[in-house]
Amino acid sequence: MESQNRNKWRFFALIIGTEILNGRREDKHFNFIRDILLERGFHFSGSFTIEDDPKLIIDTIKFISSIPNSVIFSFGGIGSTPDDHTRISAAKALKDGKLYRHSQAEKIIKEKLGDRAYPYPIRMADLPKDAKLLENPVNKMPAFYLDDRFFFMPGFPQMSHPMVEWALDNIFGGSAKKALRKTLLADCRESELIDIMEKLPKDVELSSLPKLTDDSFKVSISLSSYNKDSLEKSYSMFIKRLKEKNIKYEEL
Repeated sequence: MESQNRNKWRFFALIIGTEILNGRREDKHFNFIRDILLERGFHFSGSFTIEDDPKLIIDTIKFISSIPNSVIFSFGGIGSTPDDHTRISAAKALKDGKLYRHSQAEKIIKEKLGDRAYPYPIRMADLPKDAKLLENPVNKMPAFYLDDRFFFMPGFPQMSHPMVEWALDNIFGGSAKKALRKTLLADCRESELIDIMEKLPKDVELSSLPKLTDDSFKVSISLSSYNKDSLEKSYSMFIKRLKEKNIKYEEL
């Protein structure tokens, strides 16, 4: 995959677990996904935390997968207990709605567990059509992925996070070209700069964050782009306005 194509991907986290929403367990995935994607220059487009509800899982996978160039890192629900719905939900959302016994997954589970593989753990070898395996570095129970874009992993961070790293390294080229960024903090309201914001080119991403400090208004303007010239030109428009109006600012 060429480096310029690596920037097209839009990454999503899908965190499945009623126990996270009802407070029985703390989420350990969002910060990890955010940080590793930022570190490697990839675009983190969104995160969904949902309960163990089959229809909700199916609908969420369908929605994310309908977004062009989307990639899903899904955590949780691939086990063999009655509340593990992710395997069949992925099959219904992305394939033909059926599960098939994956011979390599079956072999791994049987080699690891022997007679204890039956009758329940062996169900984890029933996967959507054309599934590929993800190696589990902890207990060897495999996870899976589909179409080189949709990754379904255990809820345990020790197992799933190395799988994410493997996917980024082996399927998405390790790192993408990082966007350039320029940021300033100005002693004014957002409204004084909105007309400039509306003129920014499409290849420049804007973040405008208002702040209230000691009863005075400030605004943080942060611009990012892969195009250095476009970024510099856009940033200079804000600097010019601030200087013309004698508004104090600092570049961060």
